Amino acid sequence: SQIFRKKDGFDAIITNPPWEVFKPNAKEFFLAYSEVVSKKKMDIKKFEAEKENILTDVDIKAAWTAYLSRFPYLSAYFRSALQYQNQISIVNGKKAGTDINLYKLFTEQCYNLLKKGGYCGIVIPSGIYAGLGTMQLRKMLFENTQITQLISLSNEKFIFENVHHAFKFCFLSFEKGGITSDFNAIFRIDPREAIASTELETLFANKEEYIKLAPELISKLSPDSLSVMEFHGEIDKTIVDKMVKYPPLGQNIKDSWNLKIGSEFHMTNDSYLFKAKSGKNMLPLYEGKMIHQFEAHTSLAKYWINESEGRKAVIGQRGTDKGEILPYQTYRLGFRAIAGNTNIRTIIVGPIPKNVFCGNSLLVSESLNGNDLLSAQAFLNSFVVDFYARQMVTTNINMFYIYQLPVPRLSPADKWYRPIVERAAQLICTSSEFAELWEEVMGVTGSAGFQNPPNLKTPPNLKALNEVERNRLRAELDGIIAHIYGLSEAEFAYILSTFPIVSQAQRVATQNAYRDVIHHLIR
Repeated sequence: SQIFRKKDGFDAIITNPPWEVFKPNAKEFFLAYSEVVSKKKMDIKKFEAEKENILTDVDIKAAWTAYLSRFPYLSAYFRSALQYQNQISIVNGKKAGTDINLYKLFTEQCYNLLKKGGYCGIVIPSGIYAGLGTMQLRKMLFENTQITQLISLSNEKFIFENVHHAFKFCFLSFEKGGITSDFNAIFRIDPREAIASTELETLFANKEEYIKLAPELISKLSPDSLSVMEFHGEIDKTIVDKMVKYPPLGQNIKDSWNLKIGSEFHMTNDSYLFKAKSGKNMLPLYEGKMIHQFEAHTSLAKYWINESEGRKAVIGQRGTDKGEILPYQTYRLGFRAIAGNTNIRTIIVGPIPKNVFCGNSLLVSESLNGNDLLSAQAFLNSFVVDFYARQMVTTNINMFYIYQLPVPRLSPADKWYRPIVERAAQLICTSSEFAELWEEVMGVTGSAGFQNPPNLKTPPNLKALNEVERNRLRAELDGIIAHIYGLSEAEFAYILSTFPIVSQAQRVATQNAYRDVIHHLIR
């Protein structure tokens, strides 16, 4: 109390707060009572059955009730307390960040406890600078503090023993008072190279690697969320400037296709609908693991839903069932919701067959015709768009990130529309599930694009394309798309270099395809 009476707050705060969401964690609780329960590898149905069995013990049930009772009143306090007024963000008229995250509470409380001119150094998840739910905290920091430094890195060296190696966190420092005009930042330092000993100072030695970021630029690139893109140098800024000449997918454009995405079934809340075996009138439930770029694998389905029950559940969100065609009855784009910018690819969009339902590990599109669906999928799976996404995404893909991606809305009048659609069709339509899609988009003679294989009207679902042919088609798509964005060869080569897990052979083939596009344009 003397600190606040005499000094109006602390001179400095240095902290590494908890990084957890403040809500009950059933699996974590029951670990203490069962050897069967596993945090990571346990089927929902098996866990619920084991939980029910454990709770037959009166003492354990009392402990579980006591555990649950701790959360509601504390949650209510955190949501209403004046010192935590920047915890929930309003983005595009909707609330974001409604979960109570302890690192967010600590960040705002550090600001409250500092005196004017006081200095804070805090170690927190990278969501502080990129997450949608932390927009209001970023606004507070930009407008009421002078951010001095932002250093982001992943846990590859296991600096924090119980944190996943790919999890990203940052060292953030700021001074209370004034506004932020610009600040020094560095992203994705590789601790495997940077840490030669246990001394963390070596992480921050090379000041030449830092770049200057200004809230003005951040606001231009991400006006709704103020998310900080992970630039590594001036070339990143140049590439992004070229890409943002195209409107983001969230912008509605008249006389063009527009993307609308959502989720269908929640893997926990809707689990009562899931059956472990297929049968009459049962439709497979698609999950994120069942798709990859240009690929769908129905054979991996673990659950099925009775169509009438599933339809009724979907209609419940939409109103009265008038017998109309619902999204699950059409071809759709599926976006993997779990992703990371250290994975082999961040944006993973796969084709969703007709007559399947989707769990919440997939975001799914609505109302795209076959040609536009294929064109959109080609762009979204490209290295160029993935590069852009990696500047924003940390561990999860949500609708907001997708809607921010600058993707050209090509039409049949555009020169590269047919070559893109045809190549995407050849990659996707390799099974009978996509025969109708093939007929829809390839019902006319193929264009005279370069290296078009003969007989495009013959569906490849008679014989799945081999890996060499698939890689060639993907390389050609990436080469075309790089030119559409107006990237130079050096800029495209730089983008490819940021995907080290992708095979060298595929990167070389993609670079060569970029040159082939030039030769085609010259002819």
